[in-house]
Amino acid sequence: MDVVSLTTLADEQLAAARASSAGRSAHTIHGGQQRALRQTVLALAGGRSLGEHESPGEATLQVLVGRVRLSAGEDWAEAAVGDSLAIPPVRHDLAAIEDSVVLLSVISTAHA
Repeated sequence: MDVVSLTTLADEQLAAARASSAGRSAHTIHGGQQRALRQTVLALAGGRSLGEHESPGEATLQVLVGRVRLSAGEDWAEAAVGDSLAIPPVRHDLAAIEDSVVLLSVISTAHA
């Protein structure tokens, strides 16, 4: 069994996001094209966002560091460390209110 320290990975990805001109960094810890479940640690520097994008399918995010805002049209929610959110199955955006790291979990519809 492999053990992944989310704390260490969050620190590493946040440092990479701060150094990146895009203000973000990501590392997949589980899954890929041949797996039904994909989990990715995603870091965003404060004030940065992913930009509106399509839903990846059934997905959740858990905040590991900081505070984020998930918005979909007129609907939005803020979440902080320890919070978990279901990502709506519509176009949405994720913005970092402050330096933040989330664990994104996605179920591939190809495997469901």
